[in-house]
Amino acid sequence: MEGYLMPALLLALHILQLFNHINPCTATGKTNTQYIKRSCSVTIYPRLCYHSLSIYAGKIKTDPKILAHTALNVTLAATQESSVIMRRLSEIHGLKPIETAAVLDCMEEIGDAIDELQQSLDELGHVVRGSNFWFQMSDIQTWVSAALTDEDTCMDGFEEHHLRGRVEAVVRRYTVNVAHLTSNALALINSYASSKAALP
Repeated sequence: MEGYLMPALLLALHILQLFNHINPCTATGKTNTQYIKRSCSVTIYPRLCYHSLSIYAGKIKTDPKILAHTALNVTLAATQESSVIMRRLSEIHGLKPIETAAVLDCMEEIGDAIDELQQSLDELGHVVRGSNFWFQMSDIQTWVSAALTDEDTCMDGFEEHHLRGRVEAVVRRYTVNVAHLTSNALALINSYASSKAALP
């Protein structure tokens, strides 16, 4: 019996060591995702925020600047995708001229939003704590707010002419998604700025 007991004890110790080795990583991963969930609670669309950012938890960890930067990156990518979709829509044969015009107007607004989001990303990458911090953050907040306004304006052409149908539905779906992502990114940027203000 004793001959069997020693290998069993060694095996149990080996398994215990494995669990001790794995647990810190698992705990860290859980801490990172919980941080994102908690941070997303300040946004208007917390579920979208968590869903779009939790896959980057390992990169974000618990860093508010990286969180804001990642949110902007995700928003920019979605906005660029929307621009591609709208370009394809504008080239569909059989569209009414008024529908084509509305899509092209929307594309212009989305193009402006892309430029503003890119400027925000570039500036956030150069932000450092110091005398220029609030000036830089103010610029970033202004650009992201302007992008949000452009996205909201995108649907004006459709609404002005009471256009309904598949084209309008696709444009609305993509526009609403990027507007919600932009709103969330702005909230996380504001939260990052606030976290710096709280430091001595």
